Amino acid sequence: MDVTRRIFAAGAATIPFVGSGLPLARAQSTAQDAPLIGNNAVADPIELATDAYIYGYPLVTMEMTRRVLTNVAAPEGKNAPMGQFANLREYPDAKFRAVTAPNADTLYSSAFIDVGTEPHLLSIPEEDGRYYLMPMLSAWTNVFAVPGKRTTGTGPQTYFIAGPGWSGSVPSGAKLIQAPTNLIWILGRTYCTGAPEDYRAVHALQDQYRLIPASAAGKPYTPPPGRVDPSVDTKTAVREQVNRMDATTYFNMLATLMKDNSPALADGVPVAKMASLGIVPGQPFDPARLPPATREAIAQAPKEAIPRIIGHMKTAGEHVNGWTFTTNGGDYGKDYLQRALVTAVGLGCNLPQDAVYPVATVDAAGRRLTGASTYVMRFPAGELPPVNGFWSLTMYDADYFFVDNPINRYSLSPRDSLKANPDGSVDLLIQHESPGPQREANWLPAPAGPFILMLRTYWPKDVLLNGSWAPPPVTRSSSATL
Repeated sequence: MDVTRRIFAAGAATIPFVGSGLPLARAQSTAQDAPLIGNNAVADPIELATDAYIYGYPLVTMEMTRRVLTNVAAPEGKNAPMGQFANLREYPDAKFRAVTAPNADTLYSSAFIDVGTEPHLLSIPEEDGRYYLMPMLSAWTNVFAVPGKRTTGTGPQTYFIAGPGWSGSVPSGAKLIQAPTNLIWILGRTYCTGAPEDYRAVHALQDQYRLIPASAAGKPYTPPPGRVDPSVDTKTAVREQVNRMDATTYFNMLATLMKDNSPALADGVPVAKMASLGIVPGQPFDPARLPPATREAIAQAPKEAIPRIIGHMKTAGEHVNGWTFTTNGGDYGKDYLQRALVTAVGLGCNLPQDAVYPVATVDAAGRRLTGASTYVMRFPAGELPPVNGFWSLTMYDADYFFVDNPINRYSLSPRDSLKANPDGSVDLLIQHESPGPQREANWLPAPAGPFILMLRTYWPKDVLLNGSWAPPPVTRSSSATL
């Protein structure tokens, strides 16, 4: 499951949880972007309320996601109590419908932690050169630390993760990571080929990813059972739950959450403007105290803001050779609209230095990709995706689910022993029917109808990040040269 992918497939009926893999509501919009808090002085109360909604969208969504993913007594699938890892143990198949945009490259280890109560210790075992990363997200969805092969290597490591107000001494052998908010989300990913022996190897690593409260250091520790709240809706998509909230409920939750998860110091302007609407960290929000025009503006905020967030998708990424992607994710500064959009379509987004995910829904001529045609994606000799980690090309149907096929292949990557052409180029064959036994190593099976391609690039090189390299187009073809 890709509790990860940061691409925006403009116009797609279903948007993947590019990053976290949770179910999402479907949404389309042609709304035009409007001024945001901190960018322009906005006196209109509707604009103020709309901007406040957009500003707070990541914080409210993270909290609702936390409630759903931690509402269990013990780790189970993608869920685990607070302070414990939920380790996904295998890749889904074509029957899997729990989340959109699943992946067949990394197994996830996910944990929500309250480091405001006390610091926690994270232990990572010897990875023996294996690709992994342990990004840590603040309650506002910004990545503030990324232990992993790219940044800290693959040897054993221990981290002392403290809240923003903590001070004290760090245990010997541990490295301090001070979080900007009390609530944090660790969304770890460990590379796995999917072969039985590699599953066993990664499971052994996951079993050694350990979180303990600082007070338990050096002592035997058994995590307490989680608390199950029957009022938490674990069936409805998080996105839908957030988008259905009335404005009073939404802004009350936002004000409450901001008490323990303070906005960044640089966000003084939007925080002051929210205060003018009665939205103050740690204080109950009561629209009855506001003038009638402001109350009406507050009530209209969700209806105004949600189309603006989704409408931003049209301009949020680059469009090259039929592919759409962005390198603006994981750390947003004052780009609150981008942050809200990524929250909506890719919660759990990595920094671009760790992953970029181009998506294609059309071929080189701009025609919708469909299994009624055959396609070739040709990489010239020496021009496979430039990554330090790994890459893969994943096939999804029109709803971002894996495609059932006779060889149970959902993605193509170098681990499939791709065959090169005589000139050194490599053709990826994208089609519904098998190209024949001699070509199947390079075959990515497609559905009979429309489909979507996602090119995953982990630890991309600078030429990909700066635009010097772009994915080649997907070309309609009647034959291949293998």
